[in-house]
Amino acid sequence: MTLPRDYRGQSCALARSMEIVGERWTLLILRDAFYGVRRFGEFAAHLGVPRAVLTDRLTTLTEAGVLERRPGTGTGRREVYGLTPKGIALWPAVRALTAWGEEFHAADGGPRRVFLHAVDGAPLDADGRCTGCGTAVPVEDVVVAPGPGLGPSGPDDDPVTAALARPHRLLGPLIRPPLTTAPPGRPTRGPQR
Repeated sequence: MTLPRDYRGQSCALARSMEIVGERWTLLILRDAFYGVRRFGEFAAHLGVPRAVLTDRLTTLTEAGVLERRPGTGTGRREVYGLTPKGIALWPAVRALTAWGEEFHAADGGPRRVFLHAVDGAPLDADGRCTGCGTAVPVEDVVVAPGPGLGPSGPDDDPVTAALARPHRLLGPLIRPPLTTAPPGRPTRGPQR
């Protein structure tokens, strides 16, 4: 028996929300979007999700107004995905699920990643408050940093995993596109005449 994709007959906000974010892989895609993953290939490489599934989930999130496609910059100029205000409003849910997972299903050695307050560097508690100053920290002031449970990075890490081995402010691009212009005195690559 095939499960339906929607929750017909359920007239509650949670059921309507689950139609958008409840599919397998969707919350991990959102987590990576908060981390700063922008390109389709970066999502695919980091998550190991089948490309057809990733396309479907990105389409659903885009059509629901959680993500938006934007023109890319740098080499290739492919479109990139970014969180909309509606998507950013999901941060408390993503943070809470992460905290729940760390409390009840933590990796050996502790959390793989920790959330810090960008202002003072203190960790956030499970409710998203800074343990240093007590402030409820907005997502744009959150830094994700390697935690004690994160193993050492290796040469086979995908670019997202390698970039997440360094502290990084949420919502900013995790992987910077290459420059399209060369520094002064150096030729640019391009068609040779």
